[in-house]
Amino acid sequence: MALQRAVRLSPKKPSYALCAVGVETYLDVHSDVPKGAENFGVSGSSGVKIFMAYDPAQVTEPMDRAHWPLDASVDVVISVDAASKALNDLKVKISYFGQPAGGALGHSVLYLTGADISLDADTGRTGKVKRAHGDKKSWRWGPEGYGAILMVNCDRDSLRSTEMDLTSTQLTSLDDLQDMSPVVLTCDAPDELFDSYQLVLNVPLSDSKRMRVFCARGGNSLLDYKQVLGPQHLSYKVARQPGERKIRLYVEGLSFPDADFSGLVSLSVSLVDTKTLPEVPLFTDTVAFRVAPWIMTPNTQPPLELYVCSVLDAHGSNEKFLNDMSDLALRASCTLMVCPRVENRNDRWIQDEMEFGYTEAPHKAFPVVFDSPRNRGLKDFPYKRILGPDFGYVTREIQFTGVSGLDSFGNLDVSPPVTVEGKEYPLGRILIGSCLPRSSGRRMAKAVRDFLGAQQVQAPVEVYSDWLSVGHVDEFLSFVPTSDQKGFRLLLASPSACLKLFQEKRDEGYGEAAQFDGLEHQVKRSINEMLADRHLRNDNLYAQSCIDWNRAVLKRELGLAERDIVDIPQLFSLRGAYAEAFFPDMVNMVVLGKHLGIPKPFGPVINGRCCLEEKVRSLLEPLGLHCVFIDDYLSYHKLLGEIHCGTNVRRKPFPFKWWHMVP
Repeated sequence: MALQRAVRLSPKKPSYALCAVGVETYLDVHSDVPKGAENFGVSGSSGVKIFMAYDPAQVTEPMDRAHWPLDASVDVVISVDAASKALNDLKVKISYFGQPAGGALGHSVLYLTGADISLDADTGRTGKVKRAHGDKKSWRWGPEGYGAILMVNCDRDSLRSTEMDLTSTQLTSLDDLQDMSPVVLTCDAPDELFDSYQLVLNVPLSDSKRMRVFCARGGNSLLDYKQVLGPQHLSYKVARQPGERKIRLYVEGLSFPDADFSGLVSLSVSLVDTKTLPEVPLFTDTVAFRVAPWIMTPNTQPPLELYVCSVLDAHGSNEKFLNDMSDLALRASCTLMVCPRVENRNDRWIQDEMEFGYTEAPHKAFPVVFDSPRNRGLKDFPYKRILGPDFGYVTREIQFTGVSGLDSFGNLDVSPPVTVEGKEYPLGRILIGSCLPRSSGRRMAKAVRDFLGAQQVQAPVEVYSDWLSVGHVDEFLSFVPTSDQKGFRLLLASPSACLKLFQEKRDEGYGEAAQFDGLEHQVKRSINEMLADRHLRNDNLYAQSCIDWNRAVLKRELGLAERDIVDIPQLFSLRGAYAEAFFPDMVNMVVLGKHLGIPKPFGPVINGRCCLEEKVRSLLEPLGLHCVFIDDYLSYHKLLGEIHCGTNVRRKPFPFKWWHMVP
């Protein structure tokens, strides 16, 4: 219990004090005593707990505990454990004695009023508000941690509204209360007490733009919920009604953690003595909250919805591709969501536009779409079509510098859960494509990188993607789920593996088998021609060196061994200083559970089968995966993208609770 304050007693007249339940009050029994007094005794009402505080090395406890020496360091501390029924209904009496002990030389009397004032939230993280007697001011990570959690109220529960709920100072739907963290203000005390004392809610200035508090008064209609704290509202005098012992509050987060915001906010209630000027707070109770982070989901999480765009270009519509995606979604038991041309404005790169994640508190979780700053044809789709009831929205705009290709979210991925040198990352680690360290190449915008790092639960790793023309991580890596102990494999595009495969096929007598066999719009290249092409070989030696650099980073930062990595055969070619996929990039796949939608590579056909497809099947199907090769050549590959670039997947949240980890 915290020490509240000191109350000075006098034998000349009674003293009066307010005592908050569970808070210790120090009694000054030494400053004003009868002449000749050398000892004192303490007695009190049954509702008062009395503690004698002293150093046993200096003070010997009296046999009867009734005559304590005044000349020693013996302090009297009291507390109450329940609210008073009436003003001054509790009493403490100090009796003073001379030496040798005789009759009392005088008495000091203190009349007490007990007030039960407490601010309680779900600090135990059970999903329900319970009375907390421990430390509510601090917030602790881990399975044994404590502290309340706020969600950013970034969905739109009212279908009549066009804005996120957090933009409104009025409740627009009773469902919106479920997105807020409930808080109970206990204010149990005699009604007469509040003629002289006022309950005041406070939020620090720095926190006021990060949170908003609603107070429930009266019934259960929208008008009964009033905003009392938030931006431009730092304090609120609570209008307690006669006989009212509990007041319901609801707290919403207004912004996710970021470079300038740790995620921690606090809410306080003070009992203020209005008889003094300036008014003095006699007691303050404070609750700390952490704003729940935005969390990405890796390919290893089960798919719920597969998004793809319907488009039309010089080669016609992508209807065949949409049908292939429909079949794949059916196999994986997830829902296909087709974004029509009127909404995508012929922008097919839906992975680049947005990233699905979620936010979670102990009582509630909902998906949140992160809208990239690229702002092309799909720019309105996340806000206008995905934002809705229990589906949140967040974005980060780039203020002063232009948007680069690396700001698209094909350049954003997240690993499955990993352990690195004993450090656990139970929600995985975010991967961001970038330039080489200490170089002046392209990087994802600082605003986005800062946001991702500030979430704390998926510590980002920057990898090297600036060697690619488009510059996205999904052009050379992917993760797939497996049923073994590791639970996943990292797939890396591998020019070395491809050249080795082609050399093997040449040595087996298939040197005239041709790449791009079956394609009408592409010049065929035999295995012999490709292996003899020095420019192509040099391009791929360079590409392999870039991928090898990333391989070392990923092994180090994700705690991976060679056995955790699968090399997927792939060739690249340089256009100027940057690389592009020479044939459809098989690593740029969509992962729907065990079902993989892989760009059809149109590799050399040997004995009626594409040798590239056969190689990939031999690598992945023993892991329990099902490979489905899909033609994306004209609609995606020729436009410098593939299946992953043209799709997006919403997945199930992690079962692991983010507050159980230690960043």
